[in-house]
Amino acid sequence: MRRTAITGTGVVLALTLAACGGGSGGGASSDAAPAPNDPTKVSGSITVLTNRTDQVQDGTLKRYTANFNKLYPKVKVKFQGLTDYEGDVKIRLNSKNYGDVLSIPGAVPLKQYPTFFASLGSAADLSKTYDFTERATVDGKVYGIANIGTANGFVYNKAVWAKAGITDWPTTPQEFLSDLRAIKAKTGATPYYTNYHDGWPLTNWGNALGSPSCDPAANDKLAATKEPWAEGTDLHTTDTLLYDIVHDKLAEQDPTTTNWENSKTLIGTGKVATMWLGSWAVVQMRDAAKKAGKDADDIGFMPFPAQKDGHFCSVVRPDYQYAVSAHSRNKAAARAWLDWYINKSGDAQAALSISSVKAKPLPAILKPFQDQGVTFVRLAYDRAVQVDEIDKASEVGLNAQDYPQRIVDVAHGAGGGDLAGVFKDLNQKWSDAQATIG
Repeated sequence: MRRTAITGTGVVLALTLAACGGGSGGGASSDAAPAPNDPTKVSGSITVLTNRTDQVQDGTLKRYTANFNKLYPKVKVKFQGLTDYEGDVKIRLNSKNYGDVLSIPGAVPLKQYPTFFASLGSAADLSKTYDFTERATVDGKVYGIANIGTANGFVYNKAVWAKAGITDWPTTPQEFLSDLRAIKAKTGATPYYTNYHDGWPLTNWGNALGSPSCDPAANDKLAATKEPWAEGTDLHTTDTLLYDIVHDKLAEQDPTTTNWENSKTLIGTGKVATMWLGSWAVVQMRDAAKKAGKDADDIGFMPFPAQKDGHFCSVVRPDYQYAVSAHSRNKAAARAWLDWYINKSGDAQAALSISSVKAKPLPAILKPFQDQGVTFVRLAYDRAVQVDEIDKASEVGLNAQDYPQRIVDVAHGAGGGDLAGVFKDLNQKWSDAQATIG
């Protein structure tokens, strides 16, 4: 699995208490964790928390460690793979026991990063080497570095789409829905799969922000926008498409029965045609296709069905950002692992993902995007702290699973009301929180 994000009143309150000294780990100031200069002088044992339980089980991280120890022989690395990563780590953050290196959970407010994580250096310096540093910068210091970036779009089975007579990417939501109807009528495949039950895959719908408008300021504008779900906005466009897919019975019959691991095989074998995910997912779907004896090249990737000035846009965002715990007793060893993993492990390349290290080539899976002139959009985060505060205060959770699940519920008939009512409620929560934050 990849990126998950959880927000909610309980989470925010717990973290706030910790930050104010209410928890046993709260109030601690984070010493810096500078990059070590001499590998021979770095020693100690570190624990790395990871959501990549697959890499723990298949030996990938063990192989990485063996290569790491060739350069840092005095560092011992232990991994803890957490299936419910966000749920487990949010509890640990109220103590000092959250490992030495960890992926920053989505529940942690940006302004509280200095409470929990060690500074990795200045934004001015690190932004010369890495992309996405602005997503973890507080007062000019960087507290997390991403391993990969991910473009957003639809993972799809090209053979199924071709069987339905579709060879070109749809350019509007209406055309996309028409294509799904053709798939349903002509192939027998489930046109779209929500992955509702596991929840976290639905969080990627929030990452569509900026794609329909092709606007790098789409996130920053939320700080001053009173109705983010008003007609014509990105969120209205993307969430309406999710609603229409389910409402028009173009998704699985019962969303509560979906299964993430099984979905890989379903799309790999052509039983499912399409899923909205990040580009990181393509390699997993191709692996599933190969294991099932199918052609891995059947799995493709397409942008959101909207165009600006005649071209598609795909927002590129960071996956989990890696941090060093403010409470680590071996910060030099922890920083050594973090830097080596991002720069030298080859993990980003193995996952066919966009490396956060500047000047690295794009993965082959995005060549069709380049060939068709898709614009890659990097969102600005000049007002990231304010938007994050409004999001937390409103309890909307732009990158959480709750509100897209609610949209699916209403579309499926399992929740009361209609889409207009959902949008009205979301707009009200946002504007009320905006007025409170100021």
